[in-house]
Amino acid sequence: MSRVAARIELTEAERKELERRERAHSTAYRDRQPAQVILLASRRLEYRQIARKLNLSRMSVGKWRERFSLERTAGLVDAPGRARPSNLEAEKVETVFSRVVQPPAYFRRWSCRTMAQESGLSKSTVQKLWASNDLKPRPSGTFKLSTDPEFELKFWDIVGPYLDPPDQALLLCCDENSQIQALSRSQPGLPLRTGHIKTRTHDYYRNGTVTLLAALDYLRRKVIARTDRRHTHREWPRFLKQVDALTPAELQLHLIVDNYSTHKHPKVKAWLARHPRFHLHFTPTSAS
Repeated sequence: MSRVAARIELTEAERKELERRERAHSTAYRDRQPAQVILLASRRLEYRQIARKLNLSRMSVGKWRERFSLERTAGLVDAPGRARPSNLEAEKVETVFSRVVQPPAYFRRWSCRTMAQESGLSKSTVQKLWASNDLKPRPSGTFKLSTDPEFELKFWDIVGPYLDPPDQALLLCCDENSQIQALSRSQPGLPLRTGHIKTRTHDYYRNGTVTLLAALDYLRRKVIARTDRRHTHREWPRFLKQVDALTPAELQLHLIVDNYSTHKHPKVKAWLARHPRFHLHFTPTSAS
């Protein structure tokens, strides 16, 4: 006679948690399977029925039931250290981690193969060590640390209005994108239709460049934009006049801008003095 698993009584909270683990796509398979075992055991299925349904051995079914009986849902997750201990030599692993930021002069960066030759491990082992520690020697990015002596003061001057917005005020993040290519295609593109994507000619005409000036209202997801041929102390006040006209007159305007010299030109300062509703907040030097 087949062995029948002793009935497991689940609380409502435990049942919901186990069903969540069973349904969730983000749950690892090794965490989903124990939850399935306990749910089936709570329905008084036989050991062999549970094992056949989940493609497990009866020993595995018994293991998860025993763990659940002792530790409830906490016992259904493998604790760190239960896996087979690593047999990798500590010196070789240390080489993989310490040398990853020190490529030799004749390499720009390490690859799995070159690091494997250096450390004496296989390339698959090197890849696993890098992946498990989120080490990515091949991609690269740029950075620059600000040397502004008033960095913290300016930092809070910008972050403060976002965390604690002033009353009766509008906060706008402003920036410019200069030297935008104004291109036109040599022929009109063919229209989009069923089975065919929209097309355009490979050649084009250059029509000079334009500058885009924009102010982002972050909370309302709205942008005030203007294009101009140049980007000088003349165009910037024109843009500010547009912002002035398109925003409610009763609101104070707090503008976050970078340290471009145009924003600090004497004529711009004179214009701002005549329009006291504008308040400029400058980002720290080299910290856009």
